[in-house]
Amino acid sequence: MLAIANPADLDEGPRTNKSATMRMCAVTRQVRPIGELIRFVVSPSGEVIVDLKRKLPGRGLWISASHTAVAEAVRRHQFSRGFKRDVCVPAALVEKIRQLMVSSAIDALAIAAKAGQVVAGFAKVEDALLRHQAVALLHAADGAADGIRKLDATVKKIAVQSGQMREIPVITILTSAELDLALGRANVIHAALLAGPAGKTFLQRSQTLVRYQDGGQRQGS
Repeated sequence: MLAIANPADLDEGPRTNKSATMRMCAVTRQVRPIGELIRFVVSPSGEVIVDLKRKLPGRGLWISASHTAVAEAVRRHQFSRGFKRDVCVPAALVEKIRQLMVSSAIDALAIAAKAGQVVAGFAKVEDALLRHQAVALLHAADGAADGIRKLDATVKKIAVQSGQMREIPVITILTSAELDLALGRANVIHAALLAGPAGKTFLQRSQTLVRYQDGGQRQGS
């Protein structure tokens, strides 16, 4: 049966007394933390706008942060149903959201680098791992398998030696060109994220991107 959004599904804006940490997905009808959802608003011209930062004015419609849920919303005309009006859905909305999430992750990584919370290059990354300074390991999505395998083995070895229950996260969502852009240098294949608030923001954004690309599955590492 086709789920039809109720006007009550819309929030009253990003900064009201009705703001909440949980919202209902207009597609799945599941109540989830807002960190696992994407907020959409409608512009004055009637175009659906993605509100990744959840700050844009106007009533918002929430959809699970996965490419499958957004694609289903487009297929079902869920935006017009949810907003109770004719709206214009941008072409290639699913891919546009992914690109916005990638840009958001790149920006967060650049800020972390400026704060001194990122090191790059095989030797520096390995040293950060061995010194237990790294909170996450980054590989370029198009990086060579040999270097990736060696550093991943180091992560596993350290986890065993230290008795840690979980290995540090290994993130492969950005290409070498995207890592270059974020870190302001050329040919970045490996990087390590060090502890700090800026690095935490990047981790959160990268996890959101992974969930989106995986269709809503949680990041396993």
